[in-house]
Amino acid sequence: MQREKIQKLTYTALMTVIIAICAWITIPAGPVPFTLQTFGVFAALGLLGGAWGTVAVLVYLLLGAVGIPVFSGMSGGIGVLLGPTGGYLIGFIFTALVYWLITKAAGHSAWSEIAGMVAGLLVCYAFGTAWFIFVYSAANGSVTLAAALGWCVIPFILPDLVKIGCAFALTKAVRKAVKGLAVFG
Repeated sequence: MQREKIQKLTYTALMTVIIAICAWITIPAGPVPFTLQTFGVFAALGLLGGAWGTVAVLVYLLLGAVGIPVFSGMSGGIGVLLGPTGGYLIGFIFTALVYWLITKAAGHSAWSEIAGMVAGLLVCYAFGTAWFIFVYSAANGSVTLAAALGWCVIPFILPDLVKIGCAFALTKAVRKAVKGLAVFG
């Protein structure tokens, strides 16, 4: 029992660090940079399951909120979360919760895990885009939904789907290679 708790906490801390490292791998592009951050989130969910994957995402966001430079561009602080693109970061919580809900209801089959990642991504896009429109419009004047989608979502759809595929493949390979690594729920 104690060993299992330590294992869960260790893997959760490791995945939190991996999300941060993935956020630092950045290609600047308009208001929202291309990063591997979503890959880190999907890998955490795939390896840890919904419950502990959500904990990893929450810890990551809390570290960034208190100023530790874990976000893209090695930035941190509550200002990043409250800025125009902060909704996409906060949306990772919804990504994790949707993944957790789908895999809990449908089990941990390949299809439910992929469906959970894709549905979670869509919810993250929706929340992040609404947040972007609100914050950007307050600071810079009105922005249309079409413009926000063109800046913040459409360029990221294909790369994010590739990240889901890669994260899913990686989690399957890691589970096979690491004996005793089970989805924690």
